[in-house]
Amino acid sequence: MRRPSTLITLGAAGLLAAAVAAPSVAAPPAPTDTSALRDAVTTDGVMQHLEEFQAIADANDGTRAGGSPGYDASADYVADKLTDAGYAVRKQDFLYDRFRQVGPSVLDVTPDGASEPYVDGEDFVVMEYSGSGEATAPIAPVDLVLPSGAADNTSTSGCESADFEGFPAGAIALMQRGTCTFRLKADNAEAAGASAAIIFNEGQTGRTDLLSGTLSPPQVGIPAVGATFAAGDEIAGLLATGEVTGHVVTDVTVDEDVPTVNVLADTTTGRADRTVVVGGHLDSVLEGPGINDNGSGTGAILETALQMAELGIEPRNRVRFAFWGAEESGLIGSDFYVGTLPKAERKDIALYLNFDMVGSPNFVRFVYDGDGSAFGIRGPSGSAHIEDTFTDFFGSQGLESAPTAFDGRSDYQAFINVGIPAGGLFTGAEGIKTEEQAEVYGGTAGIAYDPCYHQACDTIDNVSLDAVDQMSDAIAHTALTYAMSKSGVNGTKSSDGGGAGAADFAGSHARR
Repeated sequence: MRRPSTLITLGAAGLLAAAVAAPSVAAPPAPTDTSALRDAVTTDGVMQHLEEFQAIADANDGTRAGGSPGYDASADYVADKLTDAGYAVRKQDFLYDRFRQVGPSVLDVTPDGASEPYVDGEDFVVMEYSGSGEATAPIAPVDLVLPSGAADNTSTSGCESADFEGFPAGAIALMQRGTCTFRLKADNAEAAGASAAIIFNEGQTGRTDLLSGTLSPPQVGIPAVGATFAAGDEIAGLLATGEVTGHVVTDVTVDEDVPTVNVLADTTTGRADRTVVVGGHLDSVLEGPGINDNGSGTGAILETALQMAELGIEPRNRVRFAFWGAEESGLIGSDFYVGTLPKAERKDIALYLNFDMVGSPNFVRFVYDGDGSAFGIRGPSGSAHIEDTFTDFFGSQGLESAPTAFDGRSDYQAFINVGIPAGGLFTGAEGIKTEEQAEVYGGTAGIAYDPCYHQACDTIDNVSLDAVDQMSDAIAHTALTYAMSKSGVNGTKSSDGGGAGAADFAGSHARR
């Protein structure tokens, strides 16, 4: 899953029963007995795949990032397993530009008025597709809105060239998140002669944490970092008392035309015009092996596919198990897949199920908010049915679940963009568990759902067996429910809710 900032039902009576034909989007599919598959998809089975992913990373510089030998070995492992199980397997080749941080980054201010040094990864982070370089120069604020906090106190900092009237050439631009893309802010700053850019979070509720954003390719010409609201507000406060000199260092590169693959595996039976796509990203970040993010999701998908074959299940609807490449660089693999599908084949996809991080050590059972009732961001028609399938299943097991937004941070976004119903599960990334969540789900309030998110410590020891057990049951249940459904669930229009979408995010990196 990308960093924030840069897109069935089983109730008490629902385990057994024959499917009953229903209108395309009028009701969730009729219940299917999924108990045999859920029994076959064990925690031990999923963990064997995660152990293999860990071994692959250990043998390949600690990473399974897209285009790396570790990723290639992961793709071979998945493809070989599925081929041996009798699936029709293909690797879909594509190229992408991979952004990499190759050295330490720095954000300092002089005179030293900050409460403590700014820490890379905590107070600031290099923005994806930043330029590489070093700047030591006065910091100049650009149309900041401070103090911030009110929901309607929206910043347009850096969004217009007029914001840079009188901007001293060579200065470091201090800008605030809000309204326009980070790319536009950085481009305007560069055009005004800025030597570097600092973009800090906006300040309202939900917009105070570390801003890890993408400028989107191609690479900009100046160093650019994202920062917490607290860091930006502190620098702005120092500027109110006099001149402040900043020191910004970014050591990054972009590898052009990196080859990598998606792995796609189809059942050999089932209606092709009602294809159920079950997917998750197979790549890790460069910094670590990515065992929770997203070995957990792809391991559970793989084990579900293998056990369906082992049980001799012949689905009524074709199932395509998809393992995406280059998600961590901006959802590139899934976007390439959907973007290169002929229109007729797009119409054959009934729905997409996404599983990105399902083993977080401090987990919550999050279900994507298909109907938009919690966050106001609705998926295409049919997405609400998928949400109901997951929530009803958890309810039948006596387990609570909570909604999570379609915020564009994972591979469902490409499907939503073309009107394909989507849904899925998520156990949490860098967000902080609340006291209320700890009371319901256990774990520890006040720390991240996954304290090793996008770090080298995302190893086999960074996975909750309870989360894997519960979420893999839900994955097996939902995948089989739709595989056997007689009801069509195809949507007819793109996401029609407000809020974040493809324009706002490129994977876990926000664009604005």
